[in-house]
Order: sequence, then C-alpha cells, then structure tokens
Amino acid sequence: MKNDMQQARNIGISAHIDAGKTTLTERILYYTRRIHTIHDVKGKDGVGATMDFMELEKERGITITSAATYCGWQDHEINIIDTPGHVDFTIEVERSLRVLDGAILVLCSVGGVQSQSITVDQQMARYKVPCIAFVNKCDRSGANPFRVIEQVREKLGHNAVAMQIPIGLEADFAGVVDLVAMKAVYFDGDNGEHVRFEDIPDELLSEATQRREELIDAASMFSDELTEAALEGEVTEDLLIQAVRRAVLTREITPVFMGSAYKNKGIQPLLDAVTKVLPCPFDVENHALDMDKNQQPVSLTADPEAPLVSLAFKLEDGPYGQLTYIRVYQGSLAKGDTIVNVRTGKKVKVGRVVRMHAHEMEDIEVMPAGYIGALFGIDCASGDTFVAPGTSLTLTSMFVPEPVISLAIVPKDSKAEINMTKALGRFTKEDPTFKTYVSEETGDTIVSGMGELHLEVYVERMRREYNAEVTTGMPRVAYRETITRKAEFNYIHKKQTGGAGQFGRVAGYMEPVTDENFVFENRVTGGAIPTQFISACEKGFKKCLAKGPKMGFPVTGIKVVIDDGQSHSVDSSDMAFQAAARGAFLEGYARAKPVIHEPTMKVVVETPTEFQGTVMGSLNQRRGMIVGTQDEGRICIVEAQVPLAEMFGYSTVLRSATQGKAQFTMEFATYRQVPKGVAEELVKKAAEAKKGVA
Repeated sequence: MKNDMQQARNIGISAHIDAGKTTLTERILYYTRRIHTIHDVKGKDGVGATMDFMELEKERGITITSAATYCGWQDHEINIIDTPGHVDFTIEVERSLRVLDGAILVLCSVGGVQSQSITVDQQMARYKVPCIAFVNKCDRSGANPFRVIEQVREKLGHNAVAMQIPIGLEADFAGVVDLVAMKAVYFDGDNGEHVRFEDIPDELLSEATQRREELIDAASMFSDELTEAALEGEVTEDLLIQAVRRAVLTREITPVFMGSAYKNKGIQPLLDAVTKVLPCPFDVENHALDMDKNQQPVSLTADPEAPLVSLAFKLEDGPYGQLTYIRVYQGSLAKGDTIVNVRTGKKVKVGRVVRMHAHEMEDIEVMPAGYIGALFGIDCASGDTFVAPGTSLTLTSMFVPEPVISLAIVPKDSKAEINMTKALGRFTKEDPTFKTYVSEETGDTIVSGMGELHLEVYVERMRREYNAEVTTGMPRVAYRETITRKAEFNYIHKKQTGGAGQFGRVAGYMEPVTDENFVFENRVTGGAIPTQFISACEKGFKKCLAKGPKMGFPVTGIKVVIDDGQSHSVDSSDMAFQAAARGAFLEGYARAKPVIHEPTMKVVVETPTEFQGTVMGSLNQRRGMIVGTQDEGRICIVEAQVPLAEMFGYSTVLRSATQGKAQFTMEFATYRQVPKGVAEELVKKAAEAKKGVA
C-alpha cells in the first residue's frame, strides 16, 4: 500500500437498478489486474460478478449489500464501493456516500435519468460528493447519450458537459472520441484490453470540434488561465483538465463519459478521469464536532500524523466475528493501537486491520488517513466514531430514513425461534433501516423495512444463514372498540356457597367520550356503596377495557358513572365489587351499540405531476380521503388519510403505477369507525379463528 495521499481515490459507483454498476466494477477490476477473468452478473457460468458475492445476489442478479474493493491505475490507488440500485437498500448507498470523496453516476443510454438516478443524486448532494457521469450501454438499440446529457441538465440540474462523443451507436458502437486530446479511442483484443489511439474520422471531425468548444466554454468559467489560452487559441490538455477538475470539486460541472461496460468499451478513459478529475482525500473538507466545546465544528486534516478520527460506517457479521468497515479521516489506525468509541466512551484494542476485496481480505499493518478498510472483533454500532485516546471529536452520522412497511414473522418451532432471535439481533445492528419489535397487542414479532423486497431478502437470509424457518403474514392491525350511545346498568353480584358469601350491587350509566380512553366518575351518595369499595369498582371496570366483549379488541373512549349501589355488612368485599363492576360493564356495553375503530394514517405522496391522477385514484381505491394537494414545480404532493389495513403492499403498487418515480411517507393520524361491510368481515374472521382454536 503506497501511502501517498495525493494518489489515493475513494469512489462509489451508484445508479438506477440495472444501469450496469456491478458490470462496470467488474471491468474496472479486470483492467486494473485485480481479477484475471470477467464474469457477468447473470452469468451462465454460475460464477457471477466478483462484487455480488452473496448467494442471493448471484441468484437474483441484483446487488443487495455494498461491497468494497481496491485497485491500482497509473500509480494511483482507487478504493471502490459498488452500491445497490434498489430503493429498498437505500441505506447501503447512504452510508457509502457518507464516507466517499467522489462518485461515478452510471446512467443507461436508453433509459436515461430514471427514478433511482434522482434518488442517488439527492444522496450525493446531501453529502456534497463530487461526481462524474458515465453513460453506459451505448451498444443497445435506442442508445442516445446526448439525450441523456440533456436529461442530466433538466432533471438533475447538473451542468453536464460531454468529455467524449461516441463513434457509432447501437450495434455499430466502435469507440469514443476524446474531446480533450482530440483523438479517436478504440478498444481492441478479446476483452477490450488494448487501447488504440487514432485520428478522428472525417465524418465526426466537425461535431468533435463543436463539442470541444462547448467543453472549453463551460470549463473556462472556472479558470482565468484557460479563458486567456482559449482567446489565444492555445488550449493545452493539462489546462483543460485542471479547469474541469476545479469545477468538479465544487460540484459545478459534471463531466460525462460514454461507453459500454458489457462490450468492454470506454472503461480505461473513465479510469483516467477518476485519477485526473475526482478528488483525493486532501481535496475534500471534512468536519467533526468537538464534544468538549458545545459541538463546535472542527476541520479535519488528512494528516497521517494527527490524532486519529475515523468512522465505522458499515457492520457485517462474518464467519470469524463482526467485521467493521471503517474510513480514516485523520491520523492513522495501526494494528495494536488503542482507540476510543466516542458514543460509549469504551477503549478498544485493535487486533486485525484488513483491506477488503469483495469478501476476501488482506491483512495490513496500518491504515492511514483517507483510506477505507475494516477491523475485526470490535463491538460497535453503525455510525460510531473511533478516535485516539484524549480526543473528543465526533463525526456526524448519516441520514437514516424511516421504515415504511411491516410484516409479522412467526418461527416454525423453538429451534427456529432461537435462530430467528439471533438473526434479528444481527440484522438490526447491521442495518439501521431494518427494525423489529414485539407487538404488545397481538404478541407477533413485527419486522419493518424500506420495502417488500428489503423484508423478503432478510427473511430469505434468516432461512439460509441461520436455518431459521419462519412464516410471514400481514401484521394484524391494532383495531379498537368503543361505544356510540349512552346506556344504563344495574347489576347485582351474589354468590352463596356456605360460609362468607359475596354480594355487591353497582348501578349507573356509561357514555362515549372523544378525547380520553377511560373516565371513571363516582356520584354515589348516602353511602350506598361504602367508600372503601369505590376503588374496587373502578378496578373492575378498568380490567374490562383490555379485551372488549364485541371482538376482543381494546376498548377506548368510554366514560363510566356510578350513582347507586348496595352492600352487605358481611358478604361485601373488594372482590365482590370488582365482580359486580365487571358484570355491570358487560350489561351496559351490550346496550351501548359498540362499534370497531381502525387506525387511520396520514399518507403524503410525492409524485411527478403527470402521475397525480393515478396516485389520487390509487388512494381512493384504498378507502382514502384526499385532504389536499399542492404543486411544487414538477413535483405534486398529495396528502390523504387512509386506513392502515389498506396500506399493506402500497409501496409496490405506487412504484409500478408511477414507474418508480413517486415515494410516500406514512404516520398515524387518528382512529375512525370501520364501515359496516369491513366490520362484518372482521366479525366473520374472528369467528373462524375461534373455531380454528377450538
């Protein structure tokens, strides 16, 4: 490992689903001699791409976890993180971008800027990550890289500038014209490993000259020297590249490169661009918060000699214990060092320091500032800061979106339950967007995540990695019962079995209340019920609320008033009055027209305006009530109130109805009465469940 910071690059490869991120990484590893054969993502040879090392990833042909690797290109060391495209695994992209200095935004030359391209672009903007764009799949029919560049300007708001133009397109795609060097670049050999430079074909010369002028115009905004050179007609390659680099570092220009990763074309010039244009750790300003000085921001230096500041950004439970992925921002991390976890204040001794290549690892002695590696056997959470003893700096953690979907999971037997508990413990520690809890009302284990695919993958991993056979079902909705009118009760509880008996009479009425769960009022006069038994009456009524007589759901919004009663000097007791209150409750409840209430959620959908009608229709179908809509540019925000029972599976429906461009958030709003038809269905299901138990 060369410790020359200027020669290091930390880059991420992110894009929409199926834009070709993993294929691109595979080619980069091949050309930098990290791997010696190329395997495809959905390869017929059954090997699969290097970075998709999980069995599930190979089977499904998708990336589920971000994988780290490193390679060398022209005296530069490049640390690469290949990230997933699915929005369900958004935390993997989020945490990767949090620690990277630069990124390659991969776009499909046919699909252009798609919904996840917009999402990852927003994530890059959140962490101010400079990026270059790569228009992939120029060999596909319908490929049009210049339409994609236009979309990058319009949809993402980037100052996108072409650095190359294609030589031929679709089936005729042969290579690219480098607009900086003004040379045609071809890729020969079985795997495009031999790069050949030629003069630009005559038919492309005028277009190349015009595009180069556009490039110089855009770049000269950021360099006075380039402006002068352009006026004198003496633009050198170095001047142009330096001006572009300066603008990329401040995110004011996005250079666009072209190629086809699958057909092995255009990758080497992209690697050149990574080394020439994207930032090294020195170019990026990172800040930490000083805990001793009221969380004042402090600038970090990428100096290997300064006190250590590093961030644990990803955890993985491997066969040899917990693997903690770490990025060193300042100082150095060496084997045998003692480091402090800022969150817990605990000191930890570093055992093994490794560099990752997908799931393979290589032991190293020291990891200097600006590098990404991993530590073994260190207990911590995702987002923890590790520092040298005596340092009180902490790094800001990453943005973690809230889970939007839940499932109930039931283990098959006691062995599966033990394994399931282990798996859930590990997954929730590794993935902050995956949450689990036991529902107090239903006793089900509920898991929540970012989408149905997200939860499906975790359930599958439980089966494979932990041998935990579980069945999944929709989580039961937390329904409630309440009454709709005033009803009186007058109940006598008598029990005579020889010896002291039980006696108590409770009379009064119950009525609905809106803003409270339970109100108890004592209006008994003249000692009809002795004072010492009043609390027993209240206790008896309260016990009835946990399971309503109608359907067994908790009872809410009820006021009980007792105004009369009777006691016996010998037979009355706390127990007798509790029983009397229970009987009185059942008598009054049956007369008070009980109904079922269901939780209603506030749902806010953000969608491009062209899908506004579709989205409103999908909410209406789910018994939703549209509260309001507002337009914000090209995005329309629809707010509605929808019963929770109707929202299961909505994320998938919404994505397919809006080409994956809309997203929604959901929070609890209120309880509302269930319509008659739905209530009858619930009663029917409850009766069937009782029969099944019997």
